Amino acid sequence: MSEQKPGWRELSRGAIPYMSSEDYETGDWGVERPEIDRGRCTKCMLCHFYCPEGAIRVREDGYTEVDLRYCKGCGVCAAECPVKCIEMVRKT
Repeated sequence: MSEQKPGWRELSRGAIPYMSSEDYETGDWGVERPEIDRGRCTKCMLCHFYCPEGAIRVREDGYTEVDLRYCKGCGVCAAECPVKCIEMVRKT
């Protein structure tokens, strides 16, 4: 029988330092990047809200843009887009 590991509530406070991904450019981690088709985009901003890295920003015109310095290429934005205007493409 395997030993049960402690849950996060049992860990000591401060075991993991708080850090923001703003401090680290993580864009070279992934193998894909999102491409947004502005012709199909409805400016719903769901990609912006769902991006776990905060790498998608809203421009003044209401469209979103991806900051590739911080995008890890996880594809959450493409999966959550209701009109499927975001395609994950292989980085070259």
